[in-house]
Amino acid sequence: MVTLERIDAGSTLVNRRAPGPATSPTEEASIAQRVRTGSASLFWSMRLLPQPRRDAIQALYLFCREVRDVADGNASRTLKLALLADWRDQIALLYAGRPQHLVTRALRDAINRFDLRCDDFLALIEGIKMVSSTDIRAPSLEQLDLYCEQIAVAGLRIALRILGAPPREGERLPATLGRGMQLTGILRDLAPDAARQRLYLPREVLHAHGIFATMPSYVLAQPALPHVCNALAERAATYFADAERAMVAHPKWATLGAGAMLSSYRALLKALLARGWARLDEPVRLPAWRQTALLIGHGFFGR
Repeated sequence: MVTLERIDAGSTLVNRRAPGPATSPTEEASIAQRVRTGSASLFWSMRLLPQPRRDAIQALYLFCREVRDVADGNASRTLKLALLADWRDQIALLYAGRPQHLVTRALRDAINRFDLRCDDFLALIEGIKMVSSTDIRAPSLEQLDLYCEQIAVAGLRIALRILGAPPREGERLPATLGRGMQLTGILRDLAPDAARQRLYLPREVLHAHGIFATMPSYVLAQPALPHVCNALAERAATYFADAERAMVAHPKWATLGAGAMLSSYRALLKALLARGWARLDEPVRLPAWRQTALLIGHGFFGR
């Protein structure tokens, strides 16, 4: 197991302590405060949920943000991979009944109460590892789909289980909504991703429109870029339509959050199409309540 007691790269991920059989009232208060301050917008939007579900969603949100901070931080790739390996150990300890990190201690009750799968947490970590180990440039459609599966679909699957979606019916909605959200986020973040030497536009779509380079700034300057973006937008719109149909199989109260995400990301996609692809630095404007849903989605999935 990787042990990193001090991290000087702006991350506070490793916070070890000797595991105990139970969480004291003082520790519970500390966990609650950490979760609420780490997810203020989510806390207020979820305040009508029963407390066990609310606490679990907030702990999941904080986990996603903490792990994503590894990829977004300024640490070396070696340190990022070490941190992610440590997070795998933290999840293993959580499922062994001996959580050590403050965030995994906050998740302890949720994994049993809502039958959350270990594989989904590990998938999230693997998705972060994918973007931490290299600068992604023009991935294949297969690689892009795996990225969407690990980053967004796994997280949505956990969230829907917490909100009460039945296990069997809880597969199609995250699979479609998660992919639509990620593709829309990719289209929104073309310029900032390029500034970080990242390009998530799929290789096959680029090739289909005569773009064979992978340098982000060069690709974004190509006259055929709008055709590539419109093709990806069509894929996202198809996923959103499938997600809307999938919601019928879920209890209404279990899909309120997913419905807000769907409508907000759909509105974002329409706004991006209306703005066009010639002024990528120009932000699109949406109502404040939709911006809140997008902020929550960004907190969970980085998009």
